[in-house]
Amino acid sequence: MFTGIIEQIAEVVKVENEGSNLNITLKSNITKELKIDQSVAHNGVCLTVVDIDGDKYMVTAIKETLDKSNLGLLKVGSKVNMERCMKLGDRLDGHMVQGHVDQTAKCTEIKEEKGSYVFTFKHKESDNMTVEKGSVCVNGVSLTVVNSKDTSFSVAIIPYTFEHTNFHTFEVGTVVNIEYDILGKYISKQFMRDL
Repeated sequence: MFTGIIEQIAEVVKVENEGSNLNITLKSNITKELKIDQSVAHNGVCLTVVDIDGDKYMVTAIKETLDKSNLGLLKVGSKVNMERCMKLGDRLDGHMVQGHVDQTAKCTEIKEEKGSYVFTFKHKESDNMTVEKGSVCVNGVSLTVVNSKDTSFSVAIIPYTFEHTNFHTFEVGTVVNIEYDILGKYISKQFMRDL
């Protein structure tokens, strides 16, 4: 379980295919604090640390993960939002995030608004699970929806979030990972069942 509050940006140093899996090696200032078999969110995707070597560590993404996320687009030099799982007893600053990406979306607009930014994303499926002022996770970042439509939504980003996540690398056309709010997913499923 995660909060969607990014700890740091890790840099991809190696990407290697192994059958239908993708081994991703990253460099991070907190690698020394990681351990093998630990869950770490990468752009919002929960992955297990499988190897550690100095300031570098490796995770593996399987085909199912690659099909539903933007991890298959990573290359050497890519910047990845990183968050370790939450500890029991800590404050929950973001919202409940599982690290199970629902789908990808494409950035269609970036507007600067007097020091803040508004990013608009369009997704493939029309089963939009966002609601006005509800929570959504974009590349692992816990955000509030400001404009929910059938196949798109927008989020407002403060300067701190822009600078301390990989949002500052986004352009129109950037593909991101989306995880809808877990409570909204359960409510939607129950509502559909009751129809």
